[in-house]
Amino acid sequence: QVQLVESGGGLVQPGGSLRLSCAASGRVDTRTFSSYAMAWFRQAPGKEREFVSAITWSGDNTFYAASVKGRFTVSRDNAKNTMYLQMNSLKPEDTAVYNCAATLRRTTWDPDEYDYWGQGTQVTVSS
Repeated sequence: QVQLVESGGGLVQPGGSLRLSCAASGRVDTRTFSSYAMAWFRQAPGKEREFVSAITWSGDNTFYAASVKGRFTVSRDNAKNTMYLQMNSLKPEDTAVYNCAATLRRTTWDPDEYDYWGQGTQVTVSS
């Protein structure tokens, strides 16, 4: 019953920044949203889906892929039913469709463990 909608993607030059948002809608309220662990994944054309970042239901713990560690920051605002991904120092290899996902299970890097997905937002890093 939960719907996730990403926004904030676009075209940016190498070294630039973008902030992605993932808003939950549909049959969800603040108390329900706060029960989900959430994550960001990305997929470039011809490549497999790649884990980017995850955040626990409480927001107290965050996790990052080695490729984005130190450049990306994940956060959530349960009162707004929204998760964010701040992306700094962007590189051409960051170009991909970014999807957010949610699960009532344990926080994990495995996309198969996530039950709800957004439609994706395109991030393009190019000169």
